[in-house]
Amino acid sequence: MSDLLVVCAAVGMAQFIRFGGSEEPPLASTLPLEVGYTVVTVVLVLAWTATLTLSGTRSPRVIGSGTEEYRRVVSASLKLFGGIAIVSLLLRVDVARGYLAIALPLGMLGLMIERRLWRGWVAGRRTRGQFRTATLVVGSPEAARAMIAAFSRDRDSAYRIIGMCTRSEVAVAEPAVVVDGREIPILGSDADVLEVVRRTGADTVAVTATDNLGPADFRGMAWELDELGAELIVTPGLVDIAGTRLTHRVVADMPMLHVEKPQYDRAKSIRKGVFDFCFALLAVVTIAPALAAIACAVKFGSRGPVFYLSERIGRDGAPFRMIKFRSMYVDAETHINALIDTNGGNPLFFKIRNDPRVTPIGRVIRKYSLDELPQFFNVLRGEMSIVGPRPQVQREVEAYDGIMRRRLLVKPGVTGLWQVSGRSDLLPDDAMRLDLSYVENWSMVLDLLLIAKTIGAVTKGEGAY
Repeated sequence: MSDLLVVCAAVGMAQFIRFGGSEEPPLASTLPLEVGYTVVTVVLVLAWTATLTLSGTRSPRVIGSGTEEYRRVVSASLKLFGGIAIVSLLLRVDVARGYLAIALPLGMLGLMIERRLWRGWVAGRRTRGQFRTATLVVGSPEAARAMIAAFSRDRDSAYRIIGMCTRSEVAVAEPAVVVDGREIPILGSDADVLEVVRRTGADTVAVTATDNLGPADFRGMAWELDELGAELIVTPGLVDIAGTRLTHRVVADMPMLHVEKPQYDRAKSIRKGVFDFCFALLAVVTIAPALAAIACAVKFGSRGPVFYLSERIGRDGAPFRMIKFRSMYVDAETHINALIDTNGGNPLFFKIRNDPRVTPIGRVIRKYSLDELPQFFNVLRGEMSIVGPRPQVQREVEAYDGIMRRRLLVKPGVTGLWQVSGRSDLLPDDAMRLDLSYVENWSMVLDLLLIAKTIGAVTKGEGAY
């Protein structure tokens, strides 16, 4: 209904803006009948609504899923208007281009805003336990734990884990497992899935890597679950692989996923470098007055220089001097080891709340990440990117293992996945996982999305200290 209202409003406004309140002109065509634009508007509204439905934009599997939902809305709208252009050409019907040029962007923008509002409403209900699907996880202990942890990280997820089925010896020996601080009951072995579904009333069965279920077992399980009204989800156990790197295909009646190579080289492309330079230059010019005001506040707020130059490790392990507004007292570095020892901090990702080294002005600019703004100059110098992994100091890099060193394959960024996923409140392992995920799954669309999310994250001022 809300899709229909948005489309009606967009097409109605297009007709009013294009033709105003004057007498409605007929549609120019070679057809024997005369058609007014009110009829065209009604037909366009019905066709647009039908196209949204046929394109699966309201599929339960898509609603609330994020970019895929918006992609389908945009794709359906463009297909409709492309079809109108083709039909107009073939039938020699001259639909006013201004009318269509107003209706299309108004409608797409309205639909995406409407979907975003609904998504926020649903997410709020899900945080209160509503609109969730009772889900049973099936797989080996390690794979099942990883799947449950993945569901737990997605707070907006529709899946509520009610238990797991795993190897029989584990199911007999342990009543439950603890994942991310939550106790998940083991309700049976992977041979007892159907009985557990009948007993618990689970809506969805999510199957990951398992030792005892073969192709014939999956086929039989799918038939039985269909009769019970439960859905079946099968995951290959791939973690932190972006959907853009996955291609589905069927080989000899067996579905397969093809995983593209990690995007390290694309993340070092000339296109990304040009975008970084242009964005940083525009940002510096735009925020120049704010930079001057913050510089004055830092200078008069406490003794010491305006800028703090910190040695960080960049791409391929090359050190560089990262520029920040000074947010700590001048002797802050001399106390770092004592603070790590006293607070039991992790030297790989050391952050503490109420750090005594931070100045009063520093607390304000850190809360909203204003101390990071001078890093745009590092981007202009080619030492950093707008989006990338978190730049780290030498002591952190020295603690890297072979996997973590992959972060050094690209330039560090002013912002990144971890900044929009909890900032300083993130656990070290989660921050590293997000940085590695960015390096392997880079795309220009991902950069633009993270830039947009960063604006919202820093405006809230949560998770930064």
